[in-house]
Amino acid sequence: MLRKIGCLVVLALGAWFGWMIRDRLFSGLRPASETTAATAGWEPLTSEGSARMRAALETLQKPRGPVFVTVRAGDLASYVLQQLVKQLPPSADSIEAAALGDRLYVRASVKPADFGGSDILGSLSGFLSDRERMQFGGSFHILRPGLAEFRVQDIRLHDFPIPPRAIPKLLSRIERGARPAGLSPDGLPLVVPDYINDVRVEPGKITLFKSTP
Repeated sequence: MLRKIGCLVVLALGAWFGWMIRDRLFSGLRPASETTAATAGWEPLTSEGSARMRAALETLQKPRGPVFVTVRAGDLASYVLQQLVKQLPPSADSIEAAALGDRLYVRASVKPADFGGSDILGSLSGFLSDRERMQFGGSFHILRPGLAEFRVQDIRLHDFPIPPRAIPKLLSRIERGARPAGLSPDGLPLVVPDYINDVRVEPGKITLFKSTP
């Protein structure tokens, strides 16, 4: 996703999607069927991961290079961090990523107030402290050459899931800048290299495919 992403970004999901882990891990932040995998699959975002991602993209870009490369969730997220950072709440202070099932998940410590408090979270805001672990997960879709979206299909604050219908409104509270044409209501924009035409998430890994003649 990504070479302009170097000048780009993570994914997201820094300010959305630099951070570090806080005091507790929430097994309830993902579907029960994924709890065990998630516990073992979270990876921190690092400069080394970003370098590995750039190397993978350089290999993919070569005319006689492979048609796809497989990378780790933490490497992809480290690479697109600058982009994701633009999508995260300003209070986001820690970040990790994991490929769970067919979704990429990102989690961080945030201030629920950044989402609008009770105006957006309703009665849920009464159960949250000043800082909470937020987790969001979703999948990638290429909208057109050079532009992809990360569709957020699951958001949790502490152990509480956000109703899917409320996700677009929640995202709108923290998004900055104009939304590209064609972006889904629950999508976050990501600039990607023109030669990337598909991104697939599988347990523990992410595969990037390039366009072929």
